Amino acid sequence: MFAVLLIPACSPLSVVNALAPKDGYTRVSDIPYGPDPRHRLDVYKPAEPGPAKPVIVFLYGGSWKKGKRVDYEFVGQSFASRGFVTVVPDYRLYPEVQFPAFVEDAAAAIAWVRKNISAHGGDPDRIVLSGHSAGAHIAAMVAYDGRYLKSAGVPAGSIAGLAGLAGPYSFDPLAYRTIRPIFQTASPPESARPISFVTADAPPALLLHGTSDGTVYPKNSEELNAKLRANGVPVRLVELEEVGHIGILLALAEPFSGEERVINEIVGFAEGLQTRIANRAP
Repeated sequence: MFAVLLIPACSPLSVVNALAPKDGYTRVSDIPYGPDPRHRLDVYKPAEPGPAKPVIVFLYGGSWKKGKRVDYEFVGQSFASRGFVTVVPDYRLYPEVQFPAFVEDAAAAIAWVRKNISAHGGDPDRIVLSGHSAGAHIAAMVAYDGRYLKSAGVPAGSIAGLAGLAGPYSFDPLAYRTIRPIFQTASPPESARPISFVTADAPPALLLHGTSDGTVYPKNSEELNAKLRANGVPVRLVELEEVGHIGILLALAEPFSGEERVINEIVGFAEGLQTRIANRAP
C-alpha cells in the first residue's frame, strides 16, 4: 500500500516556480505561527480586493523528512489567482522531531489562520485543508483526529473540507524500514493512520490519486473513500489515469496543468463547500 515518499534531491520545483505566472496574487512571507524556526508560513492573496475569500491551507509532502514552503509558490499562485486566500506553512521534520510533532504544527498553523486570516482578506469560517503525499497524511490526521485542533484551541468543525492528493491514509507506518524511525513514537501504530479516526462528523472530502502512482498506492485513497462513505460523510474519489505521484502535484502548476482536472476538481470542491456553508440553517 505504501512505498518510500521521496521528491528527488534535484527538485524540479524551483523550475516550476520560475515558470509559474507572477501575476494574479500578492504574497506575505515568513509569518511566524509558533516559536520554532520552522514555524513560519506564507500567505498568498488574490490580487483583486473584495469580500472575504475562502482559505486553502496547503501542506506539502516530502516523506516527513524534507520540504520548504518557498518551493510551493506555484501552489499559492494557482489557488490565489482563482480567488482563494492560500496559506503554505512549514512544519518540523524528522530527525528533529518524530510523530506527532508535525501534525501538531499543522494544527498550530490552522489556529493562526483562524485568528489572523481575516486581516489578509480570508474568511476563517471557510477553511479547506489540502496536502500532497506526506502533507495529505498530516492534513487528514488534523481533519479526522479532533485532538490536535482541540489542543491548539481551534473549535470543532473549523475545517470545511479536506482535499487530499496521493495521501497515505491507511498505511501501517511501522511496516516500512525507511519511515519506521519517524513513527516509532506512534502508540499504538493506528494512532498515526488517518483512516482510524473517521467518524460521521468528519468534514467532506475530495480524494485525488493517480492510477500510476507507485510511491503511495491508490489503495490508500480507495480505502479512505470507503470508510468515509460507510460513515455517511460526503466524499468524491477521483482516480486519474496514467498520472503518477509527482505528476499529480505538478498538475497544480499552470505551466504543467495539461491535467487541468486536478486544479479544477479542487476549486470546484471548495466552491461547493462555500454553497453548503451559505445554506446552513442559522
